[in-house]
Amino acid sequence: SRALYSYAESAIDSTNSLPYNFTDLYGKLSFLTGNGSKLNVFGFNFRDQINFSVADLSWLSTGVGADFTVIPPSSNFIFGGTVAFSDYDIELIEQDGNPRQSSISNVSAQLDFTYFGGSSELNYGFKFNGISTDFTFRNFLGNTIEQLDFTTELAGFLVYKQKLGNVILEPSLRMQFYPSQGATSIEPRFGAKWNITDFLRFKAAGGLYSQNLLSSTNESDVVSLFVGFLTGPEESIKLPGSNEIASNRLQTAAHAVAGFEVDLTSQLEFNVEGYYKDFTQLIFVNRNKLSQSDPDYAAETGDAYGVDFSLRYENNKGLYLWGTYSHGYVNRNDGEEEFPTVFDRRHNVNLLGTYTFGEKDAWELGVRWNYGSPFPFTQTQGFFSLINFIEQGLGTDPLTTNPPLGVIFADERNGGRLVPYHRLDASLKRTIFFGEYTSLEILASVTNVYNRSNIFFIDRKTADRVDQLPILPSLGITLNL
Repeated sequence: SRALYSYAESAIDSTNSLPYNFTDLYGKLSFLTGNGSKLNVFGFNFRDQINFSVADLSWLSTGVGADFTVIPPSSNFIFGGTVAFSDYDIELIEQDGNPRQSSISNVSAQLDFTYFGGSSELNYGFKFNGISTDFTFRNFLGNTIEQLDFTTELAGFLVYKQKLGNVILEPSLRMQFYPSQGATSIEPRFGAKWNITDFLRFKAAGGLYSQNLLSSTNESDVVSLFVGFLTGPEESIKLPGSNEIASNRLQTAAHAVAGFEVDLTSQLEFNVEGYYKDFTQLIFVNRNKLSQSDPDYAAETGDAYGVDFSLRYENNKGLYLWGTYSHGYVNRNDGEEEFPTVFDRRHNVNLLGTYTFGEKDAWELGVRWNYGSPFPFTQTQGFFSLINFIEQGLGTDPLTTNPPLGVIFADERNGGRLVPYHRLDASLKRTIFFGEYTSLEILASVTNVYNRSNIFFIDRKTADRVDQLPILPSLGITLNL
């Protein structure tokens, strides 16, 4: 609202404006039958744009689809399916004019069947994915990488759940076929839960995973705003630090997680989980591409590990409290060096509290606080005149030309850290009931209550900084029919 933010009238000077625009549209229709069968039809359109004096970022997400569940009368067998289409576009325009654009469209269809036994459950099905990508990216060395591609994926899955006394076992198998890669991935997975006592439970899960979709960021970014998506390459890639050709061009990983749930009281639950993810092969857009003859893609390995703690309290008087703490590490190794990723965050805290009160619990008060330790970035050692003799010609005169600034990066990749992130949000919701199926929700909220200056974007060459939303009150109305 311009009445609340006079500086929102100007989107030219980011220091005196609020250059954020967004439009969110979502709709869903549900059709239910008396025996529980249902059909859902949904669609969405989310459009966001951020216009700074140093960069313009916009992204658009649209989709439409339907899912159904059929429950035959007097049967312990059900089946369902999903058909959906989605499209995601993102573009970042900076002062240097380097192209950064990515589009990904997905058409998917899934059919699954579930059989319920006395103490067991069997779920199986098939899934089809059609993925179209359009990607343009220029790395920090000035080399442009482009991809326009369409690929398909076929998958079959089988999940069996069996209860044996106080133990629940869930073995599963997924077979993924990637026609464009000429590869098939067989992925066994397993989950288990053991109710040791009435108040103590143990759980564990693990398995193999693969995908043919990779993301890309720009090494020169201090804060990674642009994340592009593209399908796996059809060209051969080399193993990290080697001239040996990889056996496939998929991204593969092995995951394992285990933990305990403890009921400290009838209203207080404590949960702890440790996890380890071994990224046996990751594919990335070659950040070290020096010339057009160098490969566009390269492989790396990595791992992610850590521990999560959560504490949940809930009573019958409308009070709900929930808190989590995560301590984790995410590293990569490209064969030349090992380094933390741009989303490696050592500490993360989430605290949430809600209180419902009044007749029919028509009022709800909520607060949420989040803290995140600093993300890493590669520090700057200096600048130089970046003359591209390949594109500009060998006759280019370095003394008279006006080249763009090149960046001299520190030897240690992602060796620096930004500042911590933390924010407090509060809300008050009032629900007005008009009947059994109709209600009106009025929500008043305040984002960033204590007006914390959290980093959104930093221009590496000018050191201009743009922060996230300042204190922002809002009012919303939702009609449920």
